[in-house]
Amino acid sequence: MGRHVAGDMSALDRLVDDACAEIGHEIDALCVPSLVGVVLGGGYGRGEGGAIECRLSNDLDFFAITEPGASEAEAVSGIAAALEPVSKKWTQKLGIDVDFAVKTPWRLKHDEERLMVQELMRGYFDVAGKKGEELFAGIRRIDAAELPWSEAVRLLMNRGMGLLLAKEKIAGGGASAAERESDFINRNINKCVLGAGDAKLIAKGAYQWKALDRAAALGDALYSAAVDWKFRPKAEPVCDWETAREIWLRAEEEVYRSSRQSRGSSPSGRTLRSAVRWLVRRRSVGELSTFGLAPEIRVLRRVSAAIRDRRGISPSLRRDWEVFN
Repeated sequence: MGRHVAGDMSALDRLVDDACAEIGHEIDALCVPSLVGVVLGGGYGRGEGGAIECRLSNDLDFFAITEPGASEAEAVSGIAAALEPVSKKWTQKLGIDVDFAVKTPWRLKHDEERLMVQELMRGYFDVAGKKGEELFAGIRRIDAAELPWSEAVRLLMNRGMGLLLAKEKIAGGGASAAERESDFINRNINKCVLGAGDAKLIAKGAYQWKALDRAAALGDALYSAAVDWKFRPKAEPVCDWETAREIWLRAEEEVYRSSRQSRGSSPSGRTLRSAVRWLVRRRSVGELSTFGLAPEIRVLRRVSAAIRDRRGISPSLRRDWEVFN
């Protein structure tokens, strides 16, 4: 059993160990068709999970892997439905979100250059079924410097949406409402600061796998404070919303500038493949001015406009993000 929580928090490490053992037994007992293994990923899988006093503070992110050749749509929906009662039970029991992301071997291989997959390869904890070394045998581990520019775009897109969602909560009205939503707001402000820094490192080919190493590479005091906040969340956010907005906007500019410097031009050229991806998954043309650009760039541009103008999230932007995040 490995260490899960950042710092010397052996009691909480044992809590994760015990929870994973019980969750593993419950999954094994379900005998879910097409499911061959489950691992714990995310921060706790990498030994970078956070804690508040005597309780866990981050989500438990499990990855459920299907058998080879399983139909993605059918396997994912069936396994997700089978594991939903386990998710609900342990979310209530631990007081944090307990999530299961269902992945086929084909999807993992297809997305092997994604940051999510590469971080999973470098930090997971076996929970049920086959061990990770067998589940991930066909996945290539790349150097952090090889992470594609599109991952910087994806980070900015997701952290920018988180910032806009936090603004919705802030604008929700009422002291009691603000108090109830403060945890969501604070987390998304903190994730925005971290995501902006991570995106800059990816764009420059300087990403590091460990949060403390990324903080050292950036040399930015607020990013370092956000790392500390991630490990030990506090009642107050690492900065206010407006400061996070400025950090995000500067990061977006730097990511595009880094790309132009390293590639000689912006990588956002229009392609038929990007157009087809958008049409197949969104079943619409969308804005003609961005048609043919990579879907992540199209969504990022809309997120950026909303952040710059301090606008809310339109229904169409929300749908596009849900499809391509």
